[in-house]
Amino acid sequence: MAANAIDQTRRMLSLVTYLRERPGAYVADVARAFGITEDELISDLDVLPLCGTSFRGGDLLDIDTDGERIWWHNADDVAAPLRLAADEATALLVAARAVTTLPGLRESDRQALLRATAKLEAAAGDTAGASSRLSVTFESEGGVFAEVDRAIAERRRLWLRYYSPARDELTEREVDPIRLFAVGHTYMEAWCRLSEDRRTFRLDRVAAIRILDEPSAPPEMELRDLSAGLVQPAADDPEVTVEVTPAGRWVAEYYPHDKAEELPDGGLRITLRTPDPASLRRLALRLGADGRIVAPADLAASAREAARQALAAYGEEL
Repeated sequence: MAANAIDQTRRMLSLVTYLRERPGAYVADVARAFGITEDELISDLDVLPLCGTSFRGGDLLDIDTDGERIWWHNADDVAAPLRLAADEATALLVAARAVTTLPGLRESDRQALLRATAKLEAAAGDTAGASSRLSVTFESEGGVFAEVDRAIAERRRLWLRYYSPARDELTEREVDPIRLFAVGHTYMEAWCRLSEDRRTFRLDRVAAIRILDEPSAPPEMELRDLSAGLVQPAADDPEVTVEVTPAGRWVAEYYPHDKAEELPDGGLRITLRTPDPASLRRLALRLGADGRIVAPADLAASAREAARQALAAYGEEL
């Protein structure tokens, strides 16, 4: 199971101290010491050279590896006492105070951060007073992220109330979280106990979330390669074209698509692939006058028939 962000950050901080004390350490030995694979270690080493002692990009860690051993070329330079400019101290204090307010943050982490913030405030002097007049407020997605991250760290199940745009409904379900990732938006990959299958949930569509006492136990599965994007339709999946008015442009945000072309009236011509084109009839009904299926012709005809039947039933009820 993929490590959560907080655990990876802890490991990388420890890795800096470990490597400073062991110049030329062997990759295999370091990976074994930290209980991770060599590939995970190499991934950490790809990130560490982007870190340093200044927000302005100076004094970065000069760490590299030949695949067998790890070399840190400027350990003594980076070990010099840290000095923060006023704007750097202000930014750090504001960020630290904001993170302590995150819902779902483990109490031990919160207390450790508060202690570190207090020490920084004492060292910053007058700068700390200026930073206290600034604040950052996290939107609801940040709280959802924190709860998911905590559930992954503690290996616990989650309860969700989730909005599905394809069905235009809220559903309640229990899931075993697997990992967090970002591809345009932030997502959680999880084993869904409602569908008994792997599902991907966009965090800004989570209306409510709660960590449960039950342990998370997703089945063993290979993580998908997301380097080519979240949705990777098969080459033989049918292609569907939908045209929407300006009021229907939301479709391009909620439905993964191959392309979206601007129309003269401000609308869009959206081309997408799906293994089940019939599922888009519901979308056509929801759009009403704000959109229509253009191709394939048989799907467009079935959508028109579904709309006709719906209107006929509505007229009978009146």
